[in-house]
Amino acid sequence: MRIDVLTLFPAMFDGVFHSSILGKAKEKGLVELNTVNFRDYSNNKHNTVDDYPYGGGGGMVLKAEPIFAAVEDIRPVDEQTKPRVILMCPQGEPFSQKKAEELSQERHLIFVCGHYEGYDERIREYLVTDEISIGDYVLTGGELPAMVVIDSVVRLLPGVLGNETSAVTDSFSTGLLEYPHYTRPAKFRDWDVPDVLISGNHAHIDQWRRKQSLYRTWRKRPELLERIELTAQDRKWLAEFQQEDK
Repeated sequence: MRIDVLTLFPAMFDGVFHSSILGKAKEKGLVELNTVNFRDYSNNKHNTVDDYPYGGGGGMVLKAEPIFAAVEDIRPVDEQTKPRVILMCPQGEPFSQKKAEELSQERHLIFVCGHYEGYDERIREYLVTDEISIGDYVLTGGELPAMVVIDSVVRLLPGVLGNETSAVTDSFSTGLLEYPHYTRPAKFRDWDVPDVLISGNHAHIDQWRRKQSLYRTWRKRPELLERIELTAQDRKWLAEFQQEDK
């Protein structure tokens, strides 16, 4: 996969793109990560990329010309691949694990990180393919949201995580929150690891983990249960949780 990020502050990505999972994925050649300062594509002598909005109002608006020029100058991965151009914006589609999985299937992603009051509307209408928001709040720019989305997508690429099953069992990947984890020592202070996890019975362990995921979801994010197909056993456990909660 190749990822290009249009930003006025490329230095913000230095640490993120060279550290931890993203840094290792880049070193292995599993992903190509690039930043593009779209100020370099300004068409005036002052290198301005924003202007006052037509009709008046507070704040400045990012101009269409440098954004279009930067995207159009980025070389494609190949002649057949059309990149997804993603606008990071509070008005966008709420980001989710499902969206991360969808984007992880692409070969080329271009992220547009804005600043100021907003974007010239023609960027939305004629350039981008997706608008994504990471939450119902406003940040000073699109860089931090882009980092969040990129991290979430890259970790799903084959070979990026050391254990290929890790991403599959993450919270939200199955529709449920993830089950509890434990490691050595088996007894810490007066708190023991559940017996089932050291029993060696993998069928019982899988059943315990499913029940724990269901319980956590029921307690913390019950609205998620409306989006998944529950088994008869799941429904039986839910009835137990509700009975015990009375």
